[in-house]
Amino acid sequence: MKKPKQTLALFYCQNTPESTEKDRQALEEEYGGRLRLFPLPCGGRLEPLHFLRALEEFADAVYVITCPEGVCRYFEGNLRATKRADVAARSVSGVGLEKERVGIVVSRKDHPTSLAGLTAEIMERIKPLSASPVLSTLRRKGRIEENRHDYR
Repeated sequence: MKKPKQTLALFYCQNTPESTEKDRQALEEEYGGRLRLFPLPCGGRLEPLHFLRALEEFADAVYVITCPEGVCRYFEGNLRATKRADVAARSVSGVGLEKERVGIVVSRKDHPTSLAGLTAEIMERIKPLSASPVLSTLRRKGRIEENRHDYR
């Protein structure tokens, strides 16, 4: 049986290099229904509930990309995002899922990487994960509908 491809919810700071609307649309086109991108004014705006809700509703994994430490235009947003991602990962682990389903990537000041490059890195990181058992159960019970327009 063919292993289903994971769906990634990716929240990202708008300070991420090459993260314009055009770049976002190109990435969503490239990955199809496997990637949902959510630009944020600051990664620190994300709460643990956002991670958990994405896992419950549609995603096999949820990540956030923040700007480098010391470069956040809101001073501590990237530090807040790190703490909140850790809280969400512990919650996910506490219910028996792999904590790798939730993560954070902090951009590097000395070697900036584009949104496309960081997305590819995260997609590689989540490859070993199986399909989310939460979503599989909900699909079997008919509570969520498969994306029927995704033919990839």
